[in-house]
Amino acid sequence: MNILSLLISALSQGMIYAPMALGVYIAFRILNTPDLTIDGSFVAGMCVCAVVTIAGHPYLALLCGMAVGALAGLLTGLMQTQLRINPILSGILTMTGLYTINFMVLGGQSNLYLQRTAVNSAGAETQVASDTLYKTFRAFLVELTGNKRLDNNLSVLIITAVIVAVVAAVLAVFFHTRTGMAIRATGDNEEMVRSSSINADRSRIFGIMLSNALVAFSGALLCEQQRYADLNFGNGMLVVGLASVIIGQVFFGKRSVTLGIISAVVGSLIYRIILQAAYKIDMPSYAVKLLSAVIVVIALTLPLLKRLVTERRANREEETEA
Repeated sequence: MNILSLLISALSQGMIYAPMALGVYIAFRILNTPDLTIDGSFVAGMCVCAVVTIAGHPYLALLCGMAVGALAGLLTGLMQTQLRINPILSGILTMTGLYTINFMVLGGQSNLYLQRTAVNSAGAETQVASDTLYKTFRAFLVELTGNKRLDNNLSVLIITAVIVAVVAAVLAVFFHTRTGMAIRATGDNEEMVRSSSINADRSRIFGIMLSNALVAFSGALLCEQQRYADLNFGNGMLVVGLASVIIGQVFFGKRSVTLGIISAVVGSLIYRIILQAAYKIDMPSYAVKLLSAVIVVIALTLPLLKRLVTERRANREEETEA
């Protein structure tokens, strides 16, 4: 596999995980809430998407995945605002409960492949691959270009990039509306929001619902791309999302919410490129989570190092002038 193919593969995966990075950005940066529901809602999106896709509704499956993520966020938000449960604990409780629900959705098994039973011309039952968004779009591109050997990762990258661009644009507009501004204000100073007669609890709940809907949407996209759902796939997704957000902010800073949305998407792409490079040097798969943790630590340290370098340079200039 050449460098271009590796880059396309990394970018396609980065785009699929970009909605999750956006969800993490909303929870951790805009709402300033450590939401651990994310690991569970990611898998919930996968599981619901798998079941609905097998039923023959691949596009509806993506929306259903988002809906179940929003419901998970609603439960977490209600526990935080109405039951006054600690945000971290409420996320853990929802995530724990989702494990059982996801297991039930998958029919009591740990994974489910996107294939359905059909009867062939001989009258025998056989397993047929279910239609998905990516399968349909690739068939469209092959028919349009006449290239039957079209790179599958390229078709995944194109359609997912379009979807992510639309989602990012909608979010950028939304967070400049009255409701979006209320969510941002709640994350900045909740006490001030309450004194301004704005329903801070409602803003927090809606923000957490939006965050988990995006995370679940990312899981649904991944399900249709890899053609199966796995109950244990959500482990460590929060770290992946944080790594993407932090990497993006290292390059773009924290200037505005629109730039923050863009930085989360770009961070997801850069993170996947780093992982792809690590795989290229034969890094074992079990070391991925360790690498993710190291990336987060390095990304968190960079602003401090940059500030120390700036301060040291300023001190040297003052000494020189003196």
